[in-house]
Formats: sequence, structure tokens, C-alpha cells
Amino acid sequence: MARQSKHPEEFRRQAAALVLDSGRSIRDVARELGVNHETLRNWVDKLRQERAGGQRGDLSADERAELVRLRRQVAQLELEKEILKKAAVFFARETER
Repeated sequence: MARQSKHPEEFRRQAAALVLDSGRSIRDVARELGVNHETLRNWVDKLRQERAGGQRGDLSADERAELVRLRRQVAQLELEKEILKKAAVFFARETER
């Protein structure tokens, strides 16, 4: 569970907007405002997402894990399909004899 920020929402939004609208680096703005640059990076990412209409290019950790699981499952199914194809050819030849 995330802890509550010591900075008000309006401050976080303005700090993130300062980075996005001024073209200054996150580290520079964070230093000026006295906040951790990684914290400011999170605020900037959130504001970017909001400005993009809620569409997020990055996947969450849970989504990434699910994608990895699904890719492994697909790879396993493709391997099984290839094995079954080879078995079908083998048994087809055996029944012709």
C-alpha cells in the first residue's frame, strides 16, 4: 500500500508541469524544489499519462509478468504443435507399410 505523499497534489502537478513545459531536466527541477529526482520522475510520468488521455505506453509490473507468462505458454503450445506434427507424419508412414 502506498504511503501518503508529504507534498500536496497541486505542488506535484506544478512540479511535473515545470519539467514538461520548460524543457528542463528532472534532476535540475528536483534540486531546485528540494525533492528526490526519482519522486519527481514518478510525478512527471503520471502527468504525461494524464496528458496523453490516460493511455500509458509502459506496462505495470503485473502486466509485464502476465505477458511473460503468456509468451511462455504460447511457446510451449507451439513446441507441442510441432511435436504432434512430427508424430502425425511418423505414424502416417508407419500405417502405410
